[in-house]
Amino acid sequence: MPRHLRFRIGLVLAVIAVSVWYLYPLKSSINLGLDLQGGIHLMLGVEADRHVASQTDRAAEDLKSALERKGIAVKRIAREGNTAIKVELASPQSWNDSRTVVAEFSSFDRRDDDQAAGTFRLVMNDRRVSQLRDDAIRQGADQILIQLPGIQDAARAKALIGKTALLEFKLLDERTPIDQALAGHLPETSEVLFGREVDKQTKAERKIPYVVQRRALLTGAELTRAEVSADPNSMGNWQVAIEFTSTGTRIFGEVTEQNVGRRLAIILDGTVYSAPRINERIPGGRAVITGQFTVDDARDLAIVLRAGALPAPVVILEERTVGPSLGSDSIRQGLIAIAGSAIVVFVFMLVYYRLSGLVADIALGLNLLILFACMAAIRATLTLPGLAGIALTIGMAVDTNILIFERIREEMRVGKTPRAAIEAGFRRALRTIVDTHLTVMGTAVILLSFGTSSVKGFGVSLFIGLGASLFTAYFFTRLLFDLLYMGRRKVDAISI
Repeated sequence: MPRHLRFRIGLVLAVIAVSVWYLYPLKSSINLGLDLQGGIHLMLGVEADRHVASQTDRAAEDLKSALERKGIAVKRIAREGNTAIKVELASPQSWNDSRTVVAEFSSFDRRDDDQAAGTFRLVMNDRRVSQLRDDAIRQGADQILIQLPGIQDAARAKALIGKTALLEFKLLDERTPIDQALAGHLPETSEVLFGREVDKQTKAERKIPYVVQRRALLTGAELTRAEVSADPNSMGNWQVAIEFTSTGTRIFGEVTEQNVGRRLAIILDGTVYSAPRINERIPGGRAVITGQFTVDDARDLAIVLRAGALPAPVVILEERTVGPSLGSDSIRQGLIAIAGSAIVVFVFMLVYYRLSGLVADIALGLNLLILFACMAAIRATLTLPGLAGIALTIGMAVDTNILIFERIREEMRVGKTPRAAIEAGFRRALRTIVDTHLTVMGTAVILLSFGTSSVKGFGVSLFIGLGASLFTAYFFTRLLFDLLYMGRRKVDAISI
């Protein structure tokens, strides 16, 4: 046997072995979509304007701190609307110095200057507003589409996804009495937030008010780890241990060093979970969130913190639950359609092309094996439109073999020997095969790039199937023809 033939056989065997390895065990190797195994479909509406407003608030606090660091007193600074900041300096003589500080806030444009009164407005530019809205939105103008195949606990899924998980560290305003703050008399730089306390005997929940500074010294954006552990100070309760990035560790160290003796509130989604007193500088970049958590509460919180907070509040606009029985029906009907089309193709090829048709059928089986193996390897999700893409792949793969076989027939009609006809047929068909496959694969790439989730499922199976077809319909089919006919000393006819 020639060396090049042994190499091609070895390559095919290696492809088969790798494909089988990726597909074992079959039930857990391929991810099934929502329409095939059931689950939950959620459409979330994003309150993007609130996200923009919160970033404007943060910029206002940063601007005030920057001005005060330069010795520029601020009489009043507040957000106007969602994107503007109104600034009133304590002394108009600080006007020129303030311009230098404001220049550092490149996301804002300075307008409505009144030097005599010492007032001006900063308005967030359109590019920054668009960027913030894009950060908060995933589908359409203001929506996020979430599909959870195999998940049937709708209540827990909604609770987990709906959390914004906005983790903030803020200093308590210990100068303002609680009663005064609850009556509405508190500085613009402070706000009232509530914590909760559950009585261990009666299980009654009580709200505890805190006066905290509006400015967040650190947020959950700097987290690298969130793990669940038992709370050593409270029997039966659980806590979440968190760890910061290097930047977060530096900021946390500076905050604790500069505020020894003060209380630092740990706030999640506007609720104060704890407010420990800072006894010394904490350089390690680690903290603990406690709050009478059950183990499930602590796990859900850790999951949300690790995954990253949603940048804006969301509301559930649409909810659909697909039962597993409906998914099973979709799988069964899809497999019946694929099996039916495959059987018709197999029989037609055997009847019309005889032994060559059997070669095409074997190549088609290898095509499907490679297709499913590639989907398992890249963790692609198989959907109902994906099954339609597989059915189309079967037709394209067989069409490729038909093109090759008809080329071989044409060569034999003009009087060429069987070996010469096989050689010329494969050579003449190659360019057409490559052109057609690359054209359709390009279409599949467009579907993957711009299509919705269901269209992408079709594009994935079509793209992978056509790539596999290039290998099986030409390379593998040619190998089988070489083994059947090219190794013989004398070939009188081809079963085609």
